[in-house]
Amino acid sequence: MAKVTRMIGTDPAHVFAVLADGWSYPLWVVGASHMRDVDAAWPEIGSRIHHSVGLWPLLVEDFTEVVGMQPDRHLELAARAWPTGSARITIDLEDAPGGTVVTMAEHAEAGPAALIPGPLETAMLVPRNREALARLDRLATRRRA
Repeated sequence: MAKVTRMIGTDPAHVFAVLADGWSYPLWVVGASHMRDVDAAWPEIGSRIHHSVGLWPLLVEDFTEVVGMQPDRHLELAARAWPTGSARITIDLEDAPGGTVVTMAEHAEAGPAALIPGPLETAMLVPRNREALARLDRLATRRRA
């Protein structure tokens, strides 16, 4: 499982506000390139965002579904990008002096991506997810301002 942590200089509510804005997904998720739709109930459990992943013209259209959520604290997602597979992503927010400690963990659950050995999966996902949290940081701190 690939796990990254980042201190973001704003409170958990501001960080979660970005996560709760499904239309912002391609702004902070590395590899997401286009939003097609966001369920009105996002980020309630069972709601989905419908996105495209990849570089034009080689885009995969699929969706990500909320499988766990606690406002301002936790978001758990089942992300699909078939035919490569699906992944489970958890994002935990912890109130801390000076801001929010954000921990993001991801691992492939199904499809060809699930066959990638753990150390290789981690080596591929950690840099990507560090960049994702850096983008989330910029969005959350600028939204607060």
